[in-house]
Order: sequence, then structure tokens, then C-alpha cells
Amino acid sequence: MKRTFAIAAAAALTLSACSGLKDALSAHTDRVARVESTELSATRLATLLGKSRAPIRKDIAKSIANVWVDYQLLGVAAAHNDSLSDPKLIDEAMWPAIAALKAKKWYDIVSKTWGAPDTAAAQRRWASGDILAADHILLFTQGMNDTQKADVKKKIDAIRATVNSANFADKAQKNSQDTQTAPKGGSLGVFPKGTMVPEFEKALQALKPGEISPVIQTTYGYHIIRRPTYDQVKSQLLAASKGRSFAVAESTYMASLEKSGKIEVKKDAPATVRAIGNDPDAYRHDNTVLATSTAGKFTASRFVGWLETFPPNARIIDQIKQAPDSSLISIVKRLANNELVLKQADSAKMTIDPTEITQLRASFVGAVAQAWSQLGVTPSSLQDSAKTESDREKLVATRVDAYFDKLVQEQTRFVAVPTPVANVLRGKYSYSFNDAGFDRAVEQASRIRNSADSARSAGQPPTAVPLNPAIPPSASSTPPAGKK
Repeated sequence: MKRTFAIAAAAALTLSACSGLKDALSAHTDRVARVESTELSATRLATLLGKSRAPIRKDIAKSIANVWVDYQLLGVAAAHNDSLSDPKLIDEAMWPAIAALKAKKWYDIVSKTWGAPDTAAAQRRWASGDILAADHILLFTQGMNDTQKADVKKKIDAIRATVNSANFADKAQKNSQDTQTAPKGGSLGVFPKGTMVPEFEKALQALKPGEISPVIQTTYGYHIIRRPTYDQVKSQLLAASKGRSFAVAESTYMASLEKSGKIEVKKDAPATVRAIGNDPDAYRHDNTVLATSTAGKFTASRFVGWLETFPPNARIIDQIKQAPDSSLISIVKRLANNELVLKQADSAKMTIDPTEITQLRASFVGAVAQAWSQLGVTPSSLQDSAKTESDREKLVATRVDAYFDKLVQEQTRFVAVPTPVANVLRGKYSYSFNDAGFDRAVEQASRIRNSADSARSAGQPPTAVPLNPAIPPSASSTPPAGKK
């Protein structure tokens, strides 16, 4: 279970009684994070941050430490041969996705009559290429060396040799490493021209509707692209063509929902939301009330959960950190409105198809297995190298630390740990952060950076270790593959 601050403080006091307060505090401030018995020291974090090109700020240091914690927790689960496949735990962790799916089903029914589709405009934009659609199969190569990329290329070439229009969706579900689109048969939906990275869009536009591309390469990896026909995406195109009339109807509905739902935002909600933006994990189980409505109390924990439903490229956490109080109040109202939509869905006895729940659970377990493989800590590989559970724990800690060092030195690619997976890991296994350690790490990193700057000014070559740009401000904020 999680170690609370009170437990950590009690441990420090016990230690000080044995070794002296000075030694206890010194040891305490040199640790920024701990997973089970493995620690990330302030000195090590300072070296990584100081020799990078990243801003030396406490929030950046915390972001890096969060990645380390998630990787180490994955390693601990692997050492225990724990696939995290308990349906109850998965459903609890994925409640935001399940709630959003139920709310969307109801919302789709309510909004069916909104706006007027413009068939002519949809056909015109499709024919001109102003609006595009694509399905893809992606195998990542970010951070890999040439030999590793060659192996991935052989794998995707083999997939391409068996792909056709009839089996594309199935092949994408089974093979694509884009976890956002794979469950949808690789569908990226419809999007305006200029949305995708140039290499992807150029290859897409070279295809006729219905055609499948050869293997193409982008900064993300190797793709196989299918360009859907007009009929295959007609409903999406018509929905997009509703434009202004749909937006007016939606705005009217949401305003009416807010009024009838009697949403009242608490006076101190902006301050709490801003604190959530600085450390979402600390508020994951917090019952501080941000607003009330006919749906009940809207708490900080529900707010954090609904944040997980935003697409990563929305960078909602960054927006929260910078937004004025008025915008934070609007965000609270918007998410409280989700609760009202969900209440309507429940009143209408809206249910989730068991197949959809099964798919969500499968995607969760699959994400765990994929992360294990990428980090090199699969249970089978550990059992081949270490006989006891204790030995396996030591082995995974060493392997994860080695991977983490390579990641920060841009010698391997960022492994995304989905937020629901991180939540289950953090609920099952012991971890902690030390705020004083972050202060010390930032202070030391500044000295290292200043020393490097002085050496550069003196004409001496610095030993720079650039921070991997794939490391996001939070563990669940990576951009969708293929998109800018």
C-alpha cells in the first residue's frame, strides 16, 4: 500500500533517535523518490537534470521522478509475476474511461438531432483534400539504434505482406503499437489537412481512397497507412459538416444542463484546482468538494479522474497551471457537467456493452505486457535470471535504472505508462516522494548547469546530456502517434 507522509515522517524520527538528527535529515534530503527498497537520490536526479537542456525547475524534476517511479513499480510487479489482470482493480482504475464511454453513448443520442449536415460541403472538402481520414498500423522506433530499427522494419514488412482492406482493422488491433488507435482498427478518424507530420500526410495523400500504402517512416516509427473511402467515413464527415449550427445547439444544451443541474462552484475551488495541476497524484483520492450540483458533490478525486479523459495533446495540466481563476472555474463547471450527463445516462439506464468492457480490460493488460517488454523486465526473462523473488526485485531495479539512464541520455525511447496502469501500481505497491529532496536536486542541478555554462564560455566542451524530449510534463501526456 502507499506510504503516507505521516509514516515517512515517523520513520525519519525513529532513525534520528538512533543516528542523530543531522544524519537523518541529511539522508532524507538526498532522496527524491523510493519504490519499495529502491531509491532515486537527489544527487543522481540533479546530475541528470543539470546536464540536460531542460529548464531547471521543481516541476520538471518531479516529472522525471514520476517516470522513474512508474518504471520501477512496473518492475516490482514483474518481479512478483503480477500481470495486474484483476478485473475489479482494472475497472476501478478505468472508471473515467468507462464513465466517459457511457456518457458519450447518451450524448450521442441527445445530440443526434443537433445541427444540419451539409452533404455538399462534406463532399467538397473531401474531394479537395481539405479534410482527410486515415487508418494506420504503427511500430515505434523512437530511441532505437540502426540495428533495432532494422529488426522493426523486418517485422512491419512481414505484416505489410499479409495486409489487405478486408483484414486491416484486425491486423491493426493485433499489431499496432499506437494504443489509442489500435482498439479502433487503427482509425485516426477525420482531420483537417496539415494535422499530421509531413511524412505521414504526404504518403496518405499519395493514396487513392481505399488504397494501402507501402511501409513509410516518420519520427515515430514505421507505418502502414490505409486511406478510407468516402462511404467508410461519411458519417464522420457529415457530423463535421454540421459546423456552426451544431455548436449553437451544443452550447444551448450545456447551458441548460448547467442551469437545471444547479452547479455551484466553491469559492476556494480555483486554489485547489491549481494545486491539483502541480501534483494530480496527491489528489487522486481527495474528497475536497470543488462544486455541488443535482448530481451530488463534485470532488477533487472526480476532477482528477475526468482529467484523464482528455487527449494527451490537449495538455490540460499545463493549461491549469497557467490559467486565471475565471478559467479554472469554467473547467470545474465543464467537468461537473460531465457528472450531470452521466446522471442522465444512468437515469436512462444506459449500459456499456460487455464486449467493450472486455476490450478495455484487454487493452489495460496489453499495455502492462508491452511496457514490460520495452523495459526488458518481462516475468519470464526475470525467472530465467533470478530464482528468488528478492533476487528478481534487485534485478528489475538494476534493469530499470539502466533503462532510465539511457532514456534521459536519449539512447532509448520513452515508454508510456497509461495513467490507469500507474494508478493500480501505485495502489498495490509501496512508493513515496520526498519534497525536500527535490529542493536539493534543483539546487545541485543549478550548480552543475552553471559550471557547464562557465566551461562553455571558457571554450571548454561541456558534457551535455540532453533530456529526452519524449518525457512529458506528466506520465500520461504523450502525443498521439502520427500527430504533431
